[in-house]
Amino acid sequence: MNIFCYFRIMIRLSLIIPTHNRAASLLRLLDSVARQTADPASWECIVVDNASTDDTAAAVDAFVAEHPRLALRRVFEPRPGVSHARNRGVQEARAEWIAAVDDDERINEGFIEAYLRFIDSRPEAAVAGGRIVAEYLSGRPRWMSRFTEMPVANPMNFGPEVRPFPYGRVPGGGNMAFRRDLFSRYGGFDTSLGRVGRELIGGEENDFFERLSLGGETIWYVPGAVIWHIIPPEKLSEEYFRRLCRNVGRSQRLRSVIHRRRLKTRILELFKWGATLLLCFTMRPVQAWWLLKMRWHISRGLFRK
Repeated sequence: MNIFCYFRIMIRLSLIIPTHNRAASLLRLLDSVARQTADPASWECIVVDNASTDDTAAAVDAFVAEHPRLALRRVFEPRPGVSHARNRGVQEARAEWIAAVDDDERINEGFIEAYLRFIDSRPEAAVAGGRIVAEYLSGRPRWMSRFTEMPVANPMNFGPEVRPFPYGRVPGGGNMAFRRDLFSRYGGFDTSLGRVGRELIGGEENDFFERLSLGGETIWYVPGAVIWHIIPPEKLSEEYFRRLCRNVGRSQRLRSVIHRRRLKTRILELFKWGATLLLCFTMRPVQAWWLLKMRWHISRGLFRK
């Protein structure tokens, strides 16, 4: 039996990591990938080099050479954008189940094992997501509330038990898992959405999960699959926050066009303004001020082309 056939038979989960010009943070993530407790024969890791111009290729190739027991490989995707990279990763994957994380994270040692246990315990399931913990390298800022933390870090903790995701919440793009055949049934990640280089347009995972939910799929929460989303100081600046929130609004506008609900999305934003104003009375002044700025910039992205 050749090695390709061996992997086709044994590999149960393919871990996809899209990356663009982040060699140092990618290596930090790969260090945590190499410490997984799951049997190395049961999973593989695919690093999708998304048109990187730094030393990503050399760094990954050296890491592969240093860890011969891991089924770890690098593929190159020339079309820029995280949606292109994730779609390429699914195309390259050999397993029935796909998990995806981002290159600015690290994962717990039982990450792969937690998803494999979930797959075994719920054979009817098709899609899941895990816990997301924010890790602030310079400390969590005083202006941040749980509302303004959402666009920055998207933390998720829905308790210690496997359960369906709460209504209105979906997995983060940096910690999700799904059956490969969902792509043939619902389509892949929309390449008109998702980050490209420094452009902060997102929403590709929200769009994907919305299609799944409309198709009747239950999205499961797997608490044992944990990622730490590492937030450097530069992502806590007012300028970055402004750009990020405006692009959240732009993403919502694009998805409202795709799903033909522009009026509904705009009306909902007005209701969110009402809730925002009420919440401001429950916060410290600095937190209320940043919450107002978040809502203002999201609205600018949503209502302006």
